Amino acid sequence: MPDVPLIASQAVAALAAALGCGLLIGIERERRKGDGPRRRAAGVRTFALTAVTGAAGMLAGGVWLATVGAALVAALVVVAYARDRADDPGITTEIALLLTYLIGVLCTWSLPVAAGLAAALTALLAGREPMHHFARNWLTPAEVRDGIVLCALVLIALPLMPDRPLWGPVLNPSLTTRLLALLLAIQALAHLARRLMRSRQALMLSAVSAGFVSSTAAIAGFGLEVREGRAKAGANAGAGLLTCVATLLQLLAVAATVQPGWLRPLWLPCLAGAAVAGLWGGWLVQRGASQATAGPDGPNATAAVPADERMFSLRGAVLVAVLLTGIQAALHGLRLWLGDAGLHAGVMLAALFEVHSAVAAVLVQAPPVGPQAPALMRAVMLGLSVHAIAKCMTAWLSGGGRYAMELAPGLLAHTAVCVGLLAWLAGGF
Repeated sequence: MPDVPLIASQAVAALAAALGCGLLIGIERERRKGDGPRRRAAGVRTFALTAVTGAAGMLAGGVWLATVGAALVAALVVVAYARDRADDPGITTEIALLLTYLIGVLCTWSLPVAAGLAAALTALLAGREPMHHFARNWLTPAEVRDGIVLCALVLIALPLMPDRPLWGPVLNPSLTTRLLALLLAIQALAHLARRLMRSRQALMLSAVSAGFVSSTAAIAGFGLEVREGRAKAGANAGAGLLTCVATLLQLLAVAATVQPGWLRPLWLPCLAGAAVAGLWGGWLVQRGASQATAGPDGPNATAAVPADERMFSLRGAVLVAVLLTGIQAALHGLRLWLGDAGLHAGVMLAALFEVHSAVAAVLVQAPPVGPQAPALMRAVMLGLSVHAIAKCMTAWLSGGGRYAMELAPGLLAHTAVCVGLLAWLAGGF
């Protein structure tokens, strides 16, 4: 007997939640129902009754009665669609009605899940115009193609990859695929964010976006513009320094992917170094922009993006992911052969070309605990230092002495901050 009031109160709560969910969805559909004989078949009352019917069927007869009710609602949806004689008879309302019935059924199982699904459905229905504009007008054909590639990689390829290393802690197919997806996602987000910015902010964000692909290559490209007289040394040096912000942020993302435990000792040095690079680089870009002549649209014009501009470089991301995996295997082999000396030598060679590969190869060896941690931390500091020197040399070779002199102080300063904090933290190992 004591359980009867409890069961009754749960049933009342489920029915009340179903009624609320149905009313929420129905009010939105009522506003789009229209008037007259050609109006849509379902409005606020229909949606409310459908949700309550789903909850009542589940409470009264369980899964079998709820299944029969779903079949009846589906039949009504087919009839309603067949009677619609509009020029463009969409089926959004009909599908929403069937989902509302299932939300009513869910109310008897989990009220938070049902309420969350109802709110999400209402928001999806209410966002019709912005979503249509986004899909039809804002996105370019190249962005749509890239989005499909990224979704296929994450939703199809990644789950099929075996999640086990093939040699010691390295050569994990799933990890390599996750790294590839990470690189593509970072580039895509940076591209979309740049489209939302104004022209001056877009200039700086474009430099950061280039850094997510290859900071060294971006610095070389900016240097070539200076050498050819197409840009000022100061502004391009600032843009080159901003690519280092992407280097350190992507380093944290790579660490979270290959060995999440390393985030704890790395996050503060990387963020501090990125802050120094960002402030110094931003100052150089702003100084160069203030000296240049403003364009016809002014500094607040919306950044123009060509229709064929890609969100990411698939080929470049694949090469980087393969490079990351290959260097991880090479450093693991050197460490097995020569110990810590082999690890440090391999890091120095790898960091001359790509710091993410070098650091990822170090971090994948072991977590930041135990006897290996100090040697791994020293290898990370060595890789960052060598990479900074390599960037300075790249700047001098590509853009000349003036470009290198503008870039080197900020480049060495933010590296010193990062490495110095790492050295301080290494004392706690």
